[in-house]
Amino acid sequence: MVAAELFDHQQLMGKVMEMLLLPIENGCAMITETVLSGKKLLIAGNGGSASDAQHIAAEFTGRFVKERKPLAAIALSTDTSALTAISNDYGFENVFSRQLEALAQPGDLFLAISTSGNSANVLKALASAKKEGCKTLGLSGRDGGKMNELCDLNIVVPSDITARVQEMHILIGHIFCKAVDDLF
Repeated sequence: MVAAELFDHQQLMGKVMEMLLLPIENGCAMITETVLSGKKLLIAGNGGSASDAQHIAAEFTGRFVKERKPLAAIALSTDTSALTAISNDYGFENVFSRQLEALAQPGDLFLAISTSGNSANVLKALASAKKEGCKTLGLSGRDGGKMNELCDLNIVVPSDITARVQEMHILIGHIFCKAVDDLF
């Protein structure tokens, strides 16, 4: 079982290296342009993707590897009062879009994370981000889902297995963080 899991991961890594180098490089460029222009990164996802959003935001506000100034990054899944109030009053599909309407400014970057590419609240958030003048970057899996239509760039991990997609998402997130570290 262990060897099979590692082999599956290794096989997907090969596909990612073959298919996604340019999209990941383009995602790094989007993030570094955002940082260099003094704008913020807003990140959202559900479940494991919410955890990834928090992890990536923490690497920006703290540090990844290099000592540097803290950078503006917010995981929209971390404010439990906002999550529960918005969900209760406006419905869970609006939990991230409502926060983006309050926090996003033109030139900010919204990083949307959804393994299926079809999470209703992430899709609504992408539409809100565009309306607020944000650039939109996606991390998805499977075929990219409806996020393909709403993201300026959607990096689609070529797998139907949620766990494998999430493994690649956090690796890609760390590559984004390394690109930012390299600025300093």
